[in-house]
Amino acid sequence: MLSGKDFLLLAVSFGSLLVGVLAPDLCAPLRPFPIVWMMLLLFLSFLSISISQIWQTACRSPLRIAGFLTFRMILFPVAVALLFRLIWPTYGLSAMLLAGISTGAVAPFFANLLQANMALVLVVVVGSSLLVPFTLPPLVALLFGHSMEIPLLGMMRLLVMVVFIPLLASELLKRTAPATADRIRKSQYPISLLLFALTNLGVFSKYSDFFYQQPTVLLEAIAVTFASGFLFVGAGILVAWRWRLEDQLSAVISLWIMNYILVIVFSAQFFSPLEPTVAALYTFPFYAMVIPVRGWRSYRIRKHL
Repeated sequence: MLSGKDFLLLAVSFGSLLVGVLAPDLCAPLRPFPIVWMMLLLFLSFLSISISQIWQTACRSPLRIAGFLTFRMILFPVAVALLFRLIWPTYGLSAMLLAGISTGAVAPFFANLLQANMALVLVVVVGSSLLVPFTLPPLVALLFGHSMEIPLLGMMRLLVMVVFIPLLASELLKRTAPATADRIRKSQYPISLLLFALTNLGVFSKYSDFFYQQPTVLLEAIAVTFASGFLFVGAGILVAWRWRLEDQLSAVISLWIMNYILVIVFSAQFFSPLEPTVAALYTFPFYAMVIPVRGWRSYRIRKHL
């Protein structure tokens, strides 16, 4: 059963998306800042959990995490690419880029919303961010013959900015001003919604013209993103079938919530306009898949009872 928070998340997400499309000039000043909003979202997540909890989670199940990261960053994107080559070849590269990019910085927000293992999600966020410069370019070259020379130093700098600066900032605030950290933590949900809205306003104001000029391609691309979303969620359920529920939900979130902003940035540099457009349109299932995932969680709880 959907909660009031789920409905509010969907209303804010899709409402801001619509405003970005209909009022692109008004929202244009927000276009340079999606990475900043992602950093702030991760900062909010780190306020709710300590570094020691993340470290303990990584040390408690190192083989499981290593196996999951191998699946997440190599086996799964290859499987997605081969599947789309069979059923929807035009979008094979787009789907693989989404499947092979790192888990998004906003994944801990969804872990909290769906009562998943947030520490495990944060381990995957950090691990996949470290691995993606070494895994995604070779996969693109091997399967699609495209050269994608992601600058390693630039990617590491982005990693430090997006992941480790929020981590250090949250730890500093918790140590120096714990009362302030508590107040911010109590307002985490509304602040997160605001940051989601700002991200959508910036991204979709940039792609507004495409919505009007290519409606047929637009509808097809949206269908591709929803097919990908269901595929990602289903893969997370299957690969973690025997895990306890909160860990299984963490696997689902780690596959479904990816860093599509990075896909937009890098695919716009290396590929045709189709790939960044599909990445931007993944915003639809990015938020909407909370409905089937919530349904799966309720089913598992009922089955257990």
